[in-house]
This record gives sequence, structure tokens and C-alpha cells, in this order.
Amino acid sequence: MAAHHTIDLAGTLTVSRLGFGAMRITGAGTGEPEDRQESKRLLTRAVELGVDFIDTADFYGPHESERLIGEALAPYPDGLVVATKGGAVQLEQGRWRPDGSPEHLKQACEGSLLRLRVDTIDLYQLHIVDPKVPYEESIGALRDLRDEGKVRFIGISNVDTKLLEQARGIVDIASVQNNYSITQRDSEDVLVACEKASIAFLPWHPMARGDLARPGGPLDQVAKEHDATPGQVALAWLLHRSPVMLPIPGTSSVAHLEENVAARDLELSDEDFAAVEAAVDAA
Repeated sequence: MAAHHTIDLAGTLTVSRLGFGAMRITGAGTGEPEDRQESKRLLTRAVELGVDFIDTADFYGPHESERLIGEALAPYPDGLVVATKGGAVQLEQGRWRPDGSPEHLKQACEGSLLRLRVDTIDLYQLHIVDPKVPYEESIGALRDLRDEGKVRFIGISNVDTKLLEQARGIVDIASVQNNYSITQRDSEDVLVACEKASIAFLPWHPMARGDLARPGGPLDQVAKEHDATPGQVALAWLLHRSPVMLPIPGTSSVAHLEENVAARDLELSDEDFAAVEAAVDAA
């Protein structure tokens, strides 16, 4: 695989720059999926297609996404990196709260280890900032988990540049996961900070496209020129945007998975990228 198609997490784990987000393999909102075997087939197919980075969270389901990954893929093939997150607690369907207390994070990590069927989690991420807990305490708990050998690398999510720097002052940060796409770029400054520090940037909700994907719109035009779909152009735009970008599109459909994975071979020219940029600025 070409070097520009890969990224080194923490300078150590080399993975393809197009991963898979496993939130949507669970049921609608919460609980088990409608077809558990189909969800497992989706995960197996992702690995067959060369996906070697899967992102999940104990919150998805809750717990069901991690269980499905463990059931479908453990023992994991060499080179497959499974990342998960802790720090959010579901109260009931549609309602949740953050919990970044050290006690909860350590308990959550133990649960994730069991469900994923591993002794060490490759990348463990703080899901969301808990305003009731000092941030240094939450990050310190993740550092303790790393020191205990429960997690290998640490990531953070839903942060600004100030919190990123605060976290980096406590422990090495391998990744940041924020909302980012063609149509949502409020985290541009965080992405730039990640580029400077060689930190992987995982955009969640990477497929947000809005009116840019309308028939005859800029994504549609570029897609037709490349015999691709607007969704593939949206992902290719992200890959073109930054060498630290690691999109994690999710789906519950094998066909959609295959379409997404094919986007890693779509090379946008600088002219294509500029055309999309101009459309975003004009929107």
C-alpha cells in the first residue's frame, strides 16, 4: 500500500487512512441489531476489504458494538487495530450523560477489554469532556490505564485546541476524534494542531455533505468525472485535505461499506479539491 495511503498511529501502528466506524452495526438507537449475523458479516467483510482500523465505543448499543466486534473478529488478525471509547453513559434510549470520573473510566475500560476479548486495547479514547470532572483527572485515568498495560495508546474526542494541549501536557496523545467533514469544519484549528504534532485526526460524521451533493452540484460533477459517487468524493476530499486524516465512515450495509472503502483509491486532483473548496466557501 502506498505510503500516502497509510498513517502511523503514535509513530508505531501503521494503518490504512480509511477505517470503519462501528456505531451503526447495533440496533436503531440502542440494543441488538435486527440481524446479528449480518452485522458480523459486515465486520468480516470490512477486514476482507483491507480495513485495518475499526473504531467503536462502549456507548454504542450500549456495549453491543463491542460485543459484535469481539464475536466476529477475535482472535484478531495481525495488523488489525481496534479502537474504543469510554466516558459516556446511556440512561435510556435517546438520553445520556458524560462520566469522565477516573472510577468510571477504569471500570468502563475493564468492560471493554472483556467484550472485545483482548488483554490490551490498541487505542482507548475519552469519548466526551465531562464538565463535572477536572479534565486532568480524566486524562490522568487514561494515563494510569496505559501504565497498567490495559491500553496501548490514548486518544481524545470532542475537544478544542486548549484541551488538546492540556491533554498533551499529561500524556502522549495518539489521536483526536472530532466532528469534521466538507460541510462541518469548525475543528479546522484542531486539525492544524494535529498536523503539526503528527497526531491522527479521526473525523466523525465524515459523510455530511448537505447541498453539495445535490444533482448537478460540485460533488456530483466531480463524481461523474471520476466514475464515482458523491459520497466517495466526500471521503476522497478528506483524504486529500490532510495526511493525518483518518476517516471512519460507518454503515449497516455491506454494499455501502464496499462503496466507502473504494474511496481510498479515488485520487482527487488539486483542481478537483479547489472546486469543492470554492463551493463550500460560496455556500
